Amino acid sequence: MSAAENPAAPATVLLYSHRPEVREAVRTAVGRRPAGDVGPLTWVECSTAAEVVSAVDAGGIDLCVLDGEAQPTGGIALTRQLEVEVADRPAVCLLIARQPDRWLAHWSRAEATLSLPVDPLVAPGVVADLLRSSTRRPAVRP
Repeated sequence: MSAAENPAAPATVLLYSHRPEVREAVRTAVGRRPAGDVGPLTWVECSTAAEVVSAVDAGGIDLCVLDGEAQPTGGIALTRQLEVEVADRPAVCLLIARQPDRWLAHWSRAEATLSLPVDPLVAPGVVADLLRSSTRRPAVRP
């Protein structure tokens, strides 16, 4: 049973950024248990887009937190790719550096955004809300 089906179950969160300091900041801000009814979290860290695709394809990921500023493949493009290619992709939260990038996050079909630098008062709530969501819309097929 996934975290989406049972919020008290352990959840696996994939975290993507080419920058280790961004991954550390997100893990620190969210913590191991973002809410009393969510978690504990297991973090799967990825530093390349290929690692993300492989991990999502393998299954068992409840939420992806992707850095929109990652290089060479940004999280926005990767979100759109996963939306098109993975039938039951997990929910995605995009890390964005500029508020005007929210429209790109919406275009990519991400379920949520977090601003960089990550606010430790906001991030746990966003992650917990996404993990509590019991339904995922089907992926868009070309």
